[in-house]
Amino acid sequence: MNKVILMGRLTRDPDIRYSAGENSTAVARYTLAVDRRFKRDGDQSADFISCVAFGRSAEFAEKYFHQGIRIVVSGRIQTGSYTNRDGNKVYTTDVVVEDQEFAESKNASAENSAGFTPSYQQPSYQQPSAPSAPSPAPASADGFMNIPDGIDEELPFN
Repeated sequence: MNKVILMGRLTRDPDIRYSAGENSTAVARYTLAVDRRFKRDGDQSADFISCVAFGRSAEFAEKYFHQGIRIVVSGRIQTGSYTNRDGNKVYTTDVVVEDQEFAESKNASAENSAGFTPSYQQPSYQQPSAPSAPSPAPASADGFMNIPDGIDEELPFN
């Protein structure tokens, strides 16, 4: 099985190109700075992973993705090689994007991407507040919520 899931920040705006031919397809290339869980002294704190998206995913990336935004990508790893102009063989590794989504709110993204640098430092994440939801009943000492008498009819289970 070849499956990869990554969460990171774009190091720059996606590079969008279109294939030649009658049915041209959008191709987006971008690099994700993926934070390492553990750091060793002297090591970089992130890995920089090349990603490529095709078709509608590429058009979505072109429209909504920009440097510094945090996204989640799932896809597959694809390796390849080519010979450069100097005659040297170059090996490539890319994540071919199958699914991509935002990993933070638009406001958090704007705040975090303003100071984003490719050296990458993990920003603090604040959970967005829910819109005026009723606060839950306080928990008792045993950790369970106290449910007042008389509301048994409103519970989804009996």
